[in-house]
Amino acid sequence: MNPRILKTSVVLASVLCATATFAQSNTPPISVAELETFYTSTIEERTAGIVKDLNLTNDVTATVVHDLLIAQYRVMRARDELIDAQLRAMDKDINYKNRESQLLAESKPLHAYFFAKLGEKLTPEQVEKVKDKMTYNKVKVTYDAYVAIVPGLKDEEKAKILEWLKAAREEAVDGGSAPEKSSIFQKYKDQINDYLNANGHDTVKAFKDWTDAHPSTNNPAAK
Repeated sequence: MNPRILKTSVVLASVLCATATFAQSNTPPISVAELETFYTSTIEERTAGIVKDLNLTNDVTATVVHDLLIAQYRVMRARDELIDAQLRAMDKDINYKNRESQLLAESKPLHAYFFAKLGEKLTPEQVEKVKDKMTYNKVKVTYDAYVAIVPGLKDEEKAKILEWLKAAREEAVDGGSAPEKSSIFQKYKDQINDYLNANGHDTVKAFKDWTDAHPSTNNPAAK
């Protein structure tokens, strides 16, 4: 390369880098109001998707369900802020392991009230759909993965898998974030794997064989 062109390129790159650094350092922090606007938009979009999938024909019922969902998301957020503040005060990392016991305790009354109120407006099948939507349909996705990946599952084993996954959903619906919901499901998947291994299956080998055959596909049944 021509030395003059090379020198010009180096200078230009240095200027661009300095400009980008200056822009980043001078970008004002996101305000509390902006964060609140973003959060409100996020839960409104999430709630609208749930209400739409319920196919409610009564506008009053749809409004009540919408408001219950929005209130639940907000109260869970307030719960999380309280738990996280207490962990910081104790100089502990904010993760599911440290949050678990308090999360369970704080969520019980919120969970009971929310689903009792939903049950006044929705059928049991519709309430199930809300739970599935709030947990990203993990019960079906994970159950289908076990059935497809672990060979020779008996009907009673499939029923047990589904039972544990629904128990996971019941707890994960109160999770404060997608990663936390995944951590809750993982806790139950570990129990499922122990159960299957005790029944003569080899889940480690089954997962490896499936992954080897589908290298670019995520395995929802594994960690």
